[in-house]
Amino acid sequence: MSDRLITTGTAEALAFVRESEVRDFVALLKPRVMSLVVFTGAVGLYLAPGHLHPVLAVIAVLCIAVGAGAAGAINMWYECDIDALMTRTRERPIPAGRMDPAEALAFGVVLSIGSVVVMALAVNLAAASLLALSIGFYVFVYTVWLKRRTPQNIVIGGAAGAFPPMIGWAAVTGDVSLASLALFAIIFMWTPPHFWALALFRSGDYARAGVPMLPVTHGAEETRRQILLYTVALLPVTLTPWMLGFAGTIYLAAASVLGLIFLAGAVAVYRETGDRAARGLFGYSIVYLFLLFGLLVLDRTPGYLP
Repeated sequence: MSDRLITTGTAEALAFVRESEVRDFVALLKPRVMSLVVFTGAVGLYLAPGHLHPVLAVIAVLCIAVGAGAAGAINMWYECDIDALMTRTRERPIPAGRMDPAEALAFGVVLSIGSVVVMALAVNLAAASLLALSIGFYVFVYTVWLKRRTPQNIVIGGAAGAFPPMIGWAAVTGDVSLASLALFAIIFMWTPPHFWALALFRSGDYARAGVPMLPVTHGAEETRRQILLYTVALLPVTLTPWMLGFAGTIYLAAASVLGLIFLAGAVAVYRETGDRAARGLFGYSIVYLFLLFGLLVLDRTPGYLP
């Protein structure tokens, strides 16, 4: 009886350990960030003219997801020292001591190479090249070069997160067009107000870790001003799909309303000195981008919009 209990207990313990390890590997992929990357990449694929076999389309989206997750894993390996100092990140697998840094790096490198190779072999070289560029940009330009050196880190580095719709588009067409560049531009301009809103109510974390985010180097007042300026610049950019003719008047009207709500949030951040408005804008900015790209899909789907 005791032997059976010991065996059962050991098996349950091993199962718990394996489940914990799986959760840690999933955490390395930054699944919350990946969900937005996958969605915008899939939208780019859907909007692109032409046809891609459904199986290849799924492979393309999976490669975008794996590539983004791989870049996130390498980012966590490189930044494990500052992650340990920040409340928001100190429970990640490496700073929490649940995973060896070398293991995380190997995981990220293997997935990076694998996602690009599969994209090249199964889909096309253009999409694979853009995927490789997005991974390299996030790892080497944003993580290694910019993150710890300049408050413009998120402005320039934000390009990495803007590549997915271009990759999805290239998976279908094999090239880069003005329309896919418009999708890139929307995310590129959205990124600074989105992340600076987060940085406002997490500025203590960034200061403690020595990361030169804008609120740390230039203060909260300047950050609020920059959020407002970038939001004003973002709104006309979100209308370029309509200007270029691959979105209709329903998208134009809805994007305008969503943009005005975003602008109202940015104005509230500019006027208020507390964290409430910044937290609200950060939360809305995520919903905003999902809705904006969702509208592009609905606008092109027969029967969903009049």
